[in-house]
Amino acid sequence: MKIETVRGGLCAVKGVRAYGIREGHNGLALIEGKGQAVGMYTASKIKAAPVLFTKRQLNGDGGRIQAIIANSGCANSFTGEQGMRNAEKMAKLAADSLGVNEEEIAVASTGPIGKQLDMELIERQLGHVVKGLTSEATGSTTAAKAILTTDTFYKERAIRIDTGNEERVIISGIAKGSGMIFPHLATATATMLSFIYTDARLSEEILRVCFEDAVANSFNMVVVDGDMSTNDLVLLVSTGQGGEISEGDFKEGLNFVCKELAKLIARDGEGATKFIEARVKGAGSVEDAREVAKAIVRSPLVKSAIFGERPDFMCGRIIAAIGSCTTVSDVDPGRISIGLKGEDEGKEKDKDKDKVLAVKNGEFMDLTGVARELMKDKEIFIEVDLGVGESEATAWGCDLSYDYVKINSS
Repeated sequence: MKIETVRGGLCAVKGVRAYGIREGHNGLALIEGKGQAVGMYTASKIKAAPVLFTKRQLNGDGGRIQAIIANSGCANSFTGEQGMRNAEKMAKLAADSLGVNEEEIAVASTGPIGKQLDMELIERQLGHVVKGLTSEATGSTTAAKAILTTDTFYKERAIRIDTGNEERVIISGIAKGSGMIFPHLATATATMLSFIYTDARLSEEILRVCFEDAVANSFNMVVVDGDMSTNDLVLLVSTGQGGEISEGDFKEGLNFVCKELAKLIARDGEGATKFIEARVKGAGSVEDAREVAKAIVRSPLVKSAIFGERPDFMCGRIIAAIGSCTTVSDVDPGRISIGLKGEDEGKEKDKDKDKVLAVKNGEFMDLTGVARELMKDKEIFIEVDLGVGESEATAWGCDLSYDYVKINSS
């Protein structure tokens, strides 16, 4: 199997058209592509109207959808019965515009909580968006830009998988997310949204199995600020117009796309100056490794130390974050080792010589000199070896800067 990055975003997938419009803080995107759909939704006890609506849509009619309509500038969350009526109206407007059944429309929203949608604005913007629908790359890019809130750049990825038997499959996605990022997506002011399309010919069961695995390894491993949104939503749609592919190859490709989008979200964290990757290995289970990795990138103290470029502070705080994971089954302080590495533009990548061993078998090493220098890099890689097992996991996040407070207090 060969994976190749391609241009076109969502519109690289056979059977998909898209377009979006943005006016100030308010945007609207429409993605048209008929197919089998599976979704994962925020675990928040207070789910926004579009999340509840889309979950209901996918639970009916065999989980097939014709289009996704998504707005930015208003979360339509904590809006009561009127909010649900507005979500339903968004679906009807999209369905009428495309000449399809409104039961096959998914809805998503992002923005401030507690405000009702401006349906006149939605309807007006939709008129422009429908006219612009295209299968060209601009369709995907305008849709990706339309759903941004505090994001500083749009996020899209597309890959082509050559299975070696003259069959080719496209997997592509767009995402948004910058703050209020601590997704806990389950089958059951900012938000994480992602819409992923493929032309692979796969059953609903295989799509779901692969999707749940990919989300667990990607979006659920991103932490910007530790706050969970009421609107987090990820959808996977297969148009079935491409080639056949094995479950294993599709899972690998889907994991790749989802991880790439997840890392883009982490890089674009509100006020972020540094990207953080925390890899935990030597854990007793995958669940333990995931919990420890997320605890490290979630810790305000770790994030602040990275912003301040203080490896001496950071390592002690990493130890504290590990110890805070009360559900982790097996931790031996005497076996813990921590490695640090920095990367930046123009600097050689993936060289072991750049790695600094900060903690070795439970003992702190000398953190002067090169350790302080690597903290000046824009990308900080933390590798923790718990030394008690064979499992590992990786989480992504960003530092905590002064600008995060400014963005979220204004």
